[in-house]
Amino acid sequence: MGNGGEPARYGLRVRGTFSAGLLVPFRRLRARRVGPVTELEGCLRDQAALHGVLRQVEMLGLELIEVVRLDPGDSYVDRTP
Repeated sequence: MGNGGEPARYGLRVRGTFSAGLLVPFRRLRARRVGPVTELEGCLRDQAALHGVLRQVEMLGLELIEVVRLDPGDSYVDRTP
């Protein structure tokens, strides 16, 4: 969770590109393809929600490259890798 019990924003980088169907479990996250990588960004209400996203990555057999907690106002998807 963020400071004061507020939800926190996260950025995730996953190897591979997602079809529309693969993005369904991540519908609350914004997605962008960058070459052979998909970047996901969004606000998660708590650590349990983050772990749920990570479980989905694992269940789909995707390779997780990076997870970053973002400061307010930062954008993971818009930053240069």
